[in-house]
Amino acid sequence: MRLYPIELEKLIDFFKKLPGIGEKTAERLSLALISMPKEYLEEVSLDILNAKKNLSPCSVCGQLTNEKECLICRDTNRDHSLICVIEDFKSVFAFEKAGNFNGVYHVLNGLISPIDDVGVEDINLASLVQRVKKLDHAELILALKSSIEGETTTLYIQKIFENMPVKISRLSYGLPIGAEIDYLDTTTLDKALEDRKTISE
Repeated sequence: MRLYPIELEKLIDFFKKLPGIGEKTAERLSLALISMPKEYLEEVSLDILNAKKNLSPCSVCGQLTNEKECLICRDTNRDHSLICVIEDFKSVFAFEKAGNFNGVYHVLNGLISPIDDVGVEDINLASLVQRVKKLDHAELILALKSSIEGETTTLYIQKIFENMPVKISRLSYGLPIGAEIDYLDTTTLDKALEDRKTISE
């Protein structure tokens, strides 16, 4: 016997696909949604479609933008030789909320993970090499989580830049093991950035 009407079941299944959403939360969100005015839901639906249609990776750093280059990459007041290398675009928002980083970013859009069949060619590394080659000097701050995938990616980045005049540092180890950057509070993130450790230069 079906517990929910098919329309409600589809909504619940949709929400369950989102990160951190379980069965009960998906049910609550679905019931809340259908109780909202139709006009509001139509507006939100258009906003979702427009976001999907108009947002794409920045041609320089990989961050989400509605233009060819994001606002950060176009900002001439930032230090473009200081590049914070991060796993995904959510981490950009975390650093920007903290508000104390004046460099730029490079979004890898994943981490090397042979067990998940994610190789070097599957993440945004080639464009990072091209960016660094255009600079007289650069510092890469590796803001990757302390996991097997993060360590593997860190070691590979060190290897590809070992014969180039590039300083490589990483966030301090005060971070919880395996912590997602976008879940850290701004104080912890600021301290980790300030106390970053040089691992190659």
